Amino acid sequence: MTYKRILSCAGMLFAGLLINIQSVSAQVVEPDEHDFMIATADQLKPDDGSITTVIYGDPNKSGIYVVQITWPPGRGSRPHYHNQARYINVLKGTWYVHTGPESDVYDPDSMTPVSAGTFIYEPPNGHHYDMAKDEEVIVQIFGMGPVVTTSIPQE
Repeated sequence: MTYKRILSCAGMLFAGLLINIQSVSAQVVEPDEHDFMIATADQLKPDDGSITTVIYGDPNKSGIYVVQITWPPGRGSRPHYHNQARYINVLKGTWYVHTGPESDVYDPDSMTPVSAGTFIYEPPNGHHYDMAKDEEVIVQIFGMGPVVTTSIPQE
């Protein structure tokens, strides 16, 4: 495979992953004159059709970031991993996850239900996928940027 073809395939995979997983927008609320930020629940709801709200920072830049993802029923990701650790709180609903080497092959029946109030740590390069099955799910993800997401090709 040529270098150009590898770059093209990698670009398509990355673009597809961004479309399928989340749409990142600008930070929802800017800090006040004293550098405090208070974001209300209404401000954290995406109003542009996306599922992701950037609460603080920017996952594509150096530094800490916080994003909130509102997963509609039936929506989720396919096998992938991130180059940085991620810290996740399930705020609403039952989220389904599959982690570890077995998660390299997509199998929604093998997912583990994770209820609201649960904390999840995803190590750097930890393979996984996740989804909301029957109800809306809201999760907050904390991490250090820049974070790069890599899709695991399926056969």
